[in-house]
Amino acid sequence: MAATKDPRPCSIADTLAVVGEKYSLLVLREVCLGNRRFDQLVRNIGAPRDILATRLRRLVDAGILTKKAYSERPQRFEYRPTQAGLELEPVLMTLMAWGDRHLHRHDDRPMMVEHSCGHELAPVVTCRACGDTVRHEDLTAHPQAEGWTVAGPTAA
Repeated sequence: MAATKDPRPCSIADTLAVVGEKYSLLVLREVCLGNRRFDQLVRNIGAPRDILATRLRRLVDAGILTKKAYSERPQRFEYRPTQAGLELEPVLMTLMAWGDRHLHRHDDRPMMVEHSCGHELAPVVTCRACGDTVRHEDLTAHPQAEGWTVAGPTAA
């Protein structure tokens, strides 16, 4: 097997480079809940103000949030999710469901999300082509990055 310094090319790693820093997904949670002002975010997330400001700047730069002035004097902004940000909301719902199952008992969950049908949301990943629920045993990975197999880098 060839030695390589570079890790596997991966969309998960690329995504985590944008939203994987501490507090980034919590910022998105709050913005999706409608809490869009800096002071609300500080209060609800518990992040230090300077770190939160850095996370907000990175999320805006990455195109996940937009920044819009709501006051000129003093100048203040609110943050709204872009389409890219809204597309991360199912990831948040899936993470929340995992936490509810594995970290909390049913009676001590911090939040419940209701779907527009009136029932509690139970997020499920499905195949767009056939509609079946995705299960680990039904998946087959096909690496597309040159020089890589599922097991790792190919021999030189």
